[in-house]
Amino acid sequence: MKHEAHTDILTFRLGSEKLALPAEYLREILEMVPITRVPQSGTFATGLINVRGVVVPLADLRVALRIPRSPATQDTRVLVLDVRIAGEKSTVAILADQVEEVTTMNTAEIEDVPPVGSPWPPEFVLGIGQHKGAFVMFPDLDTIFKTYSAANAAKEKVAA
Repeated sequence: MKHEAHTDILTFRLGSEKLALPAEYLREILEMVPITRVPQSGTFATGLINVRGVVVPLADLRVALRIPRSPATQDTRVLVLDVRIAGEKSTVAILADQVEEVTTMNTAEIEDVPPVGSPWPPEFVLGIGQHKGAFVMFPDLDTIFKTYSAANAAKEKVAA
């Protein structure tokens, strides 16, 4: 009998796309909170939020994954996550148009992104799976945040 590994995931939506993150990344889910805009910030991380007295950068994965932006609704949530940036654990927040559920998925059902036909940048996607009859994309948060953090650092050096 083959051993099947399972992982706990959080599924959520950005526009019409269904995404999933390993539940271990999730710190908490918040309703929309006031966002302090950061002047001259890029389109990826445009603001800061206060999470229980701690300042946390808020990012929009739609920018990295080329998903069209949509206005916030009553279902919009903020996902507070722990990711690795340059080898260090960092707390960040991302927007979700709608949070669906925390569930379990068989890791054998997660496949590589096809080299042709994917609307998402392949370097930012760990894999694609099927969940409840729909494709679900697993973004590579560590790579996305590392890439956009490096881009911001380079932009700051040019401005100096």
